[in-house]
Order: sequence, then C-alpha cells, then structure tokens
Amino acid sequence: MSLLIIIGEALRALRLNRLRTGLTMLGMIIGVAAVVLMLAVGQGAQTTVNQAITSMGSNLFFIVPGATSSGALRSGAGAVQTLTMGDAQAIAHLPSIKATAPIITGTAQLNYGANNWSTSVTGVTPDYFAVRDWPVESGALFTEADLRSSARIVILGQITASNLFGEEDPVGKTVRIKSSPFLVAGILAPKGQSLDGRDQDDAVFIPLTTGQRQIFGNQFPGTIRFMMAQAQSAEVMDEAETEMNRLLRQRHRITEGMENDFTVRNLAALAAVATGAAKVMSLMLGAIASVSLLVGGIGIMNIMLVSVTERTREIGIRMAIGANRRAILTQFLLEALVICILGGLVGVVLGIGGAWAVSQAADMVVVITFGMVALAFAFASAVGIFFGFYPARKAAALKPVEALRYE
Repeated sequence: MSLLIIIGEALRALRLNRLRTGLTMLGMIIGVAAVVLMLAVGQGAQTTVNQAITSMGSNLFFIVPGATSSGALRSGAGAVQTLTMGDAQAIAHLPSIKATAPIITGTAQLNYGANNWSTSVTGVTPDYFAVRDWPVESGALFTEADLRSSARIVILGQITASNLFGEEDPVGKTVRIKSSPFLVAGILAPKGQSLDGRDQDDAVFIPLTTGQRQIFGNQFPGTIRFMMAQAQSAEVMDEAETEMNRLLRQRHRITEGMENDFTVRNLAALAAVATGAAKVMSLMLGAIASVSLLVGGIGIMNIMLVSVTERTREIGIRMAIGANRRAILTQFLLEALVICILGGLVGVVLGIGGAWAVSQAADMVVVITFGMVALAFAFASAVGIFFGFYPARKAAALKPVEALRYE
C-alpha cells in the first residue's frame, strides 16, 4: 500500500470523527500556545534586563562610601561621605582605569515660565557622559572649562525636557534651579529604565563644582557622594577592582584588619547575576508550559486507544484484504501526527496573538523568535509521535481473525 493511500485513509478517519479530532487537538493547541507565550514573556524579560544593563555603560564600577566607625558608634554604608575628588583623580591614573566620574546628587525644583518639575539634579564632570556612553541628542555637553568656572549650565534628560518645555526646543533657553538661572546647553539621548526600575531620562545634570558651590552646598569641601569608574576593557575588570581597593585603602589610611570605609561594586558581576536570573526564569516558564504539552500528548494517546478499540473490526477487514502491519502502524501514527501538526499550527498563532495581547495590556516587552516557534512546533510533533506510537503498535499487533470476530 502506497504512502499516499495511507495518508488519505488517515485523513478520512479524522474527518469522520470531527468532534473527537477537534477535542483531541485542543490539548495540543493549548500546550503549544502556552509554550510560545511563556517563552516570549521570558525572552522579553531577559531582553529588558539586557537593555537596562547596556544603558548603564560598559566595564563599570560603582564606588560608594562604606560603613564607618567612630569610637563605639557605627554608621551604615553611605551615611558618611568618605570619598573625595582626590580619590577620583587618583583612580583615574591607574593603568587599568579608562576614566572616572565623581558624582553628587540632590533633588530640586526646576522652573521654566509657568511650568515646574521636581526631579533629581546630579553634579558631574564631563567624563561622566563618556563613562555612561550617553551622547546628546541636541545641543552640546559642558566642558572642563565650564567645570573649572562653575558655569551655570544644565543638561536635561528627555522626560525633564518634555515636562518643562513640551514641544518647544529647550536648547539655549534658561531654566531656574532653586531660583538660580541656568542655560540649557543640551538634551541627552533617551536611555530608558535602569536595573532598579528608575527612569534614567528623568534627570538633570550640572557641572559638579556648580552643584557643590551654588546648589547643594557641601559641609565637607572636596567630598563627593559616590563615583563611577570605567575599566580599560572587560578583561582587566578583576585587576582594576583589586587596584582600586588597594589605592583607596592607602589613601584613607586603612591598616590591615580594619574595615573599608568604601565599597567597590562590579557592575559586570551584578549584570551577570541579573542576566542569569532572567535566563532561569525564561527556562522555568518554558518548562512549566511544556507540562501542558505532555498532558495534551497523554490525551492523544487515550483517544487513539479508544479509536483503535472502536475500529478493531475495520482493522481486521483491512488486514484480510491485504494491508500489512506496517501500513496499519503508519496510518495510526499519521493520524496522531496530523492532530499534533494542525494543533501546533493553531497553537503557534494563538501563542503569538496572546504574546501581543500581553505586551499591550501589561506594557511589557515580549520577544518572539523563529527558534522558539520552531522548538514548540517540533516538540508538539515529537509528543504526537511518542504518544501515538503505542496505540498504533497495538492496532498493528491485532490478529486479523480475532479483529474480525470483535463486536
């Protein structure tokens, strides 16, 4: 018996039992749709984390004040300003370090005409934007000359600029920060959310010296809130961390056995942890969704066993007129495979539609790739063959005489 005839017989058998075929297919549809949807959500979460990491810059360290002790009194991390501009300049001269960016921060009200906006104001050096890989979209960044002269110029993030100026071009306009006039020199390119969920575009940057002398004041001249440092390459990250720890302990006169009054945080290590967590979540979502495929496969096997029982006499007649065991086995396997393929196709469409609906309703990133669709489809086909083989083998093993006697 030719393969085309066997395929025709399999399709005819499925058409004659449309309701049962549809219900059997439903388990596979739900399983494939769940796998595609969960993988898309997991991959979207991983993409979001990667974008947040990339937006921070490459090969970065955060150096923040650590816990300090004074007699019997202990202060938590960041409670005392232990870092200085001198520390930042010394670190910048290390061979493994490309640049440093000392930072002071505060919150202030900005005013432009009748509009006002309260946001984070950050005092930085020109190297900050290079370290963060953050270019301007329009205008220009401030320079070392502006830093030395404590110039009243400001760089705005996209969100801040939009809330103060609307559709108006902010470059060249004057805003007031704590009643002091500042010239808008540039608007930064969009950055998006950071790893902690904060919108990086809702920000204002001024020269660090301007912030120290005119906006925030400084109880301890020359101190900074924290700093960022950029290594020369990813390969020297460990070396750079060791050198910075050694240098800061020397500068702060910390003897052996004493606790550091600073903390060096390797952003690459934190990023690796975040990426690993996102990958694990993606795999878990896919594994959970795959359970529904297995349930659908068990449903296929049960229905096919019922079908074999109902069609025992038919199988006996076909064997009596010349059909061999291989033809019977192939037909029932094809029936299971067709159910899985058609269910897989419908499931893929529903999964993609569900992923799109989730992205719209929850305002989250979902990523659908050809690889995940092909994986779900291949898995569905494998389930069909695996769970369809036993009923097909049972049908092929029937003896013609006993099958013809079956009532």
